Amino acid sequence: MRILKCLLIGYLFLTLSACNGQDEIKINGVSFVAAGGATDSSEVQPIVNANANYAAIMPFAYIKSLDHSEIMFNSDRQWFGERVEGVKQYIEELRKYQIKVMIKPQIWVGRGDFTGNIKMTSEANWKALEESYSNFILTFVELAEEINAEMLCIGTELELFIKHRPEYWTDLIRKIRTQYKGKLTYAANWDEFKRTPFWDQLDYIGVDAYFPVSDEKTPTVETCIEGWKVHKPIIKGLSEQYQKPILFTEYGYRSVDYSAREPWVYDRSMNQVNLQAQVNATRALYETFWNEEWFAGGFIWKWFTFHERAGGKEDNQFTPQNKPVEEIIKAYYKIED
Repeated sequence: MRILKCLLIGYLFLTLSACNGQDEIKINGVSFVAAGGATDSSEVQPIVNANANYAAIMPFAYIKSLDHSEIMFNSDRQWFGERVEGVKQYIEELRKYQIKVMIKPQIWVGRGDFTGNIKMTSEANWKALEESYSNFILTFVELAEEINAEMLCIGTELELFIKHRPEYWTDLIRKIRTQYKGKLTYAANWDEFKRTPFWDQLDYIGVDAYFPVSDEKTPTVETCIEGWKVHKPIIKGLSEQYQKPILFTEYGYRSVDYSAREPWVYDRSMNQVNLQAQVNATRALYETFWNEEWFAGGFIWKWFTFHERAGGKEDNQFTPQNKPVEEIIKAYYKIED
């Protein structure tokens, strides 16, 4: 009996430690959108009410076009919450409520072009882009270390930049490791993550999880769970290959018809509000992943300040705020005693 007890204790210990440093508690996160002014308790309390324990803070930078090498950031022309001082203030306010943070610097390309297609046309421009990106990311690495941010995301959906300059990324990660002691991830797009070459150098395999799982106008929970069966073995297999936990650096669905068909689409022609579609697709994602030991959790896309005015039952965008899906999130994010 005593031997059996020891074996059970050992098994539990291995289970909790299996994912190479993964926290015992799931990362139940929100993607907290920057605003023009400082945040305060009235903005953070709704995050607490949603039972979230993490927030991604997203300072954006701007690049004029897909072949432009200059990244502009931390400018007085940007929202307060996107600048260094704003990121620091947001985190200080979140910390008052024991909300942990991931700093997730991102790039916005002019005309809304997809960041995964950023590609330079000459060696000189590649070098200039690398220098500019290093200045951008290392600014927030310094801040992350200063305030002891729990996690840092080194980039978001930058497939061609990584494909054409892999040595740069390896060197960048090495440099970040010398300056920052927290956990590292990268946010790969749902159709990119299988090809990202440096997962072995990070702590989490980060995926922006906009996987297509149902072609139905109002997808059922069961249909979406079935749709995940195509993708889940691949995701799990990558976790096993690298012995790293999977983190959904972004996930979520619009409250619109066909929301699970191409969840990344912002197409304005998709404007018919469908709150049940958002509920069902979100519930299916939780049912598929949240109890898996190799799955670290994720960050719902996206959560705005001025909660009382955000989202609502006439809104057809991603935010869960003031919609039925917010109750689904609360239920799955609830920390069990």
